[in-house]
Amino acid sequence: MTDTDVSALLGADGPFARELPNFAPRAAQQAMARAVEHAIAERETLIAEAGTGTGKTYAYLVPALLSGERVIVSTGTKALQDQLFFRDLPKVRSVLGARLKTALLKGRANYLCLYRLDQTVREGASFDRTQASQLAAIRAWSARTRHGDRMELAEVPEESPMWPRVTSTPENCLGVECPFFDDCHVVKARREAQEADLVVVNHHLLFADLALKQEGFGEILPGAQAFILDEAHQVPELAGQFFSQSISARQLTELAQDALGECNGLTGAIGVVLEPVEALRDAVRKLRLAMDVLPDRGPFHLLDTAQPVREAMHDVREVLAALADVLASQAERSRGFANAHERAALYSERLDRIVEQADEQDVRWYETFPRGFALHATPLDLAGPLRALRERAQAAWIHTSATLSVAGHFEHFARQLGLDDPQTLSLESPFDYERQALCYLPSGLPDPGARDYTERVVEAVLPVLQASNGRAFLLFTSHRALRRAAELLEGQVPWPLFVQGTAPRHRLLEDFRASGHGVLLGAASFWEGVDVAGEALSVVVIDKLPFAAPDDPVLQARLDALEQAGINPFMGWQVPSAVIALKQGVGRLIRDVHDRGVLVLCDPRLTGKGYGRLFLSSLPPMPRTRELSAVQAFFEASAEAAA
Repeated sequence: MTDTDVSALLGADGPFARELPNFAPRAAQQAMARAVEHAIAERETLIAEAGTGTGKTYAYLVPALLSGERVIVSTGTKALQDQLFFRDLPKVRSVLGARLKTALLKGRANYLCLYRLDQTVREGASFDRTQASQLAAIRAWSARTRHGDRMELAEVPEESPMWPRVTSTPENCLGVECPFFDDCHVVKARREAQEADLVVVNHHLLFADLALKQEGFGEILPGAQAFILDEAHQVPELAGQFFSQSISARQLTELAQDALGECNGLTGAIGVVLEPVEALRDAVRKLRLAMDVLPDRGPFHLLDTAQPVREAMHDVREVLAALADVLASQAERSRGFANAHERAALYSERLDRIVEQADEQDVRWYETFPRGFALHATPLDLAGPLRALRERAQAAWIHTSATLSVAGHFEHFARQLGLDDPQTLSLESPFDYERQALCYLPSGLPDPGARDYTERVVEAVLPVLQASNGRAFLLFTSHRALRRAAELLEGQVPWPLFVQGTAPRHRLLEDFRASGHGVLLGAASFWEGVDVAGEALSVVVIDKLPFAAPDDPVLQARLDALEQAGINPFMGWQVPSAVIALKQGVGRLIRDVHDRGVLVLCDPRLTGKGYGRLFLSSLPPMPRTRELSAVQAFFEASAEAAA
């Protein structure tokens, strides 16, 4: 296939323009398709930043499907994965007439486990009415589902406590010895992926597999000639999670629960297992209580310096080792007991390693949750393991997103991933930001550290909301600021308020779209992956520059390492990371060629600090104003145009 062929397919006279309603040929899309085609053919590494509206999905799917190579496409979230597989991929295949095998593969926690469903039903536990109803719905669905993908059963919420009971983890899966192995949904999905020419995964699964975390898909992903990573700006943080060693309270309590569950039907087992299981549950509970005096997250030395925590940690290690010994004595009685013993031994070894080994290449840290905790050892530098991973694969690696550069440069992203001398491509959005958008920088706001900062932000934003008649996202860098703003706006505004945390994210978005004039208040998860095209969203407000939380022990260790290497950690890491995060938030505003809207950036550091210019020069080229009257005139003009 020549360069011109890919361009022609996506061009004005090509099959996409002929067959797909509303398809608009775009030069940027064609340029990206050529670059992706070349990268796959030459096994190159490519970084392609494609502005919103470029059509990057088709730009990589067309050359991928025509390459004749085995391709893995990885997306940022399961929702994007489903959208890609069920909506975009069928359209492209149909237009191209591509007779290829494609497969969708998710992590095992997304698939119903028939063995654990059977165990849960047999246990006859006393569930409340809601949980009992959900279990009945899952049982009925299990009889008719072909794929066993949780996504199919919308009536059981994603956050339901029943799902962990009826899905497996790498640790509790019984493998070929499972009595339900022949009908296993995970095995079937894996088999389909093995036979496919193009497999759609998500970043969590990709890195679980590539970091050899034994997801059970180890033989699926090797052998691909190209990896295409969409929403690649998420990769550095996710890769860090999967190259970490971790142990959590949840893993330990699930081990205890599963060990007890295995006692059903085995004479005398409960008498042997109950005491060490209860001892582990008690020790985990006491450790969590002892950690109450500590910050929510911090470096490991804080655990060592608090004597009650140190003693509670010692007790967990002791009782976990004791449980492993007891389970060893039962291991030959059932495959489930053998599995529980293997997990107990693995967790015991991992916990000892995290507590005792102070490897200079790792950052040891902890985090607490309302009902649990996790202990981690995370590599200080991800560039090395990621580079080794790519060398092992000997494949093309294509990283694409709307937000990978800082003021037009890719050094920060490339350095995090250890990408040496990659091919780079920067494609502007086809949207007319000069006409479609306005950036408002309110004057007179105090330093973001001021105690009344959120109050002052709400004061500055209210007249904008009046001009736009609601229809706004208010994005915050902290949940505390979000809650305070919600208190200030409650009962003060005539528009419906949608506040993160009051309902599941997808429902808030559906209700916001349907309201027509809503005001949605969101924090981290609403800064990206949210698409509201049309008039329902005409204002995006960002309260502060999204610098990473200073309490992140891994970040702090990385900044210290940069300083020792002679690099300014603020300008070399914190500012570039915040620029990319800000670009994600800004990207919520204009999602379509017909959208019009105002971006309100409240942080006075944008104009008062030298580094503010770097943020502003990284944003789409929209006019800026400090005058509220210009915002009001913008919306008046929009109303006249609509009339």
